[in-house]
Amino acid sequence: MGLLDGILASALGGAGGPANASNPLIQIAGALLNNNSQVGGLGGLAQQFEQAGLGHVIQSWIGSGANLPISGDQLTRVLGSPQIQQMAQQLGLNPQQVSGALAQVLPHIVDHLTPNGQIPQGGIANAGGMLGQLFGK
Repeated sequence: MGLLDGILASALGGAGGPANASNPLIQIAGALLNNNSQVGGLGGLAQQFEQAGLGHVIQSWIGSGANLPISGDQLTRVLGSPQIQQMAQQLGLNPQQVSGALAQVLPHIVDHLTPNGQIPQGGIANAGGMLGQLFGK
């Protein structure tokens, strides 16, 4: 079991099954970071963090230093309750579980997807596929 597997398993309290690329939460995180998402990919997500006054948090994930933590409530403020509700409905979980789990895994995912300390030129066109590689699938 890898680091993200353990984080996801503990964040979901076992509700989501094993943490791998086929895990619905990982698929949703990948879709969230995909350039074609409603959010606008990683660049759009960074803008949403800035607008919510939490730009320094996502910049810590993108940069090469330590990742600052984020709470589920803060992540809900960034993404908006309707989006968290939609994700929760897709996963069959409550919104607090989803925001809490995403708050645990998103810093690690963003950090992994930005190894050079910056958002890749053109964004991340296939975040879901990259997450599949991360989980060895």
